[in-house]
Amino acid sequence: MPRGRYSLHDPHDHTPLAEEHFQCAPGPSGWRYVSRLTGPAGDHRGSVDLALDDLGRPIRLELHAGDWQVRGAALDGVTWVRTDPTGLHATEGNVRAHAFTGTSPAFLVATARLLRLTPSSAATRVRLVAFTDPVLAPRTVDQSWALVNSEAHATDNGPLTVDEYQVTALDTGEQHTVHIAGDVVLAAPGIELEDLQSPPSRFD
Repeated sequence: MPRGRYSLHDPHDHTPLAEEHFQCAPGPSGWRYVSRLTGPAGDHRGSVDLALDDLGRPIRLELHAGDWQVRGAALDGVTWVRTDPTGLHATEGNVRAHAFTGTSPAFLVATARLLRLTPSSAATRVRLVAFTDPVLAPRTVDQSWALVNSEAHATDNGPLTVDEYQVTALDTGEQHTVHIAGDVVLAAPGIELEDLQSPPSRFD
């Protein structure tokens, strides 16, 4: 069960945003990731709880940011309920999309798991609903993912395969690179893996 800490920063000016303390593991029905976020001063910023089925679809998502909350799942595309800080108003949303995304590294692993690309695969288009900080506002985004390299590295626990993805935002054409090993993000824009207490899990 990988357990560790990511640092999150603004990908443009590198302003520190938060630290995400996480643990994740495959299970009998798929994969689950839970984390809590703290600000640069150590204040509580929110949490992530994401569960995927064995096909990589989100069967449960619960996000907290400040006093905002989102609960969602794959249902007729993706469906969610967003609750305001007072707890008095909840708004429902539904989009014909494949999955969710956001600032947490969990969503990069989840998208890679959903697409299951190989180096010979063509670039694949995916539609995602992004929940943007700090109020978890939903926004539909279209991306293209391609697995450009998959390389095994020797470690004390056996070979570790690192996958390099090229991700393109289809509305702007902006491209960036994501490196993932198993269920851990090694590097991505705005994300740095600061601590890892056990090796990444291997997916079958």
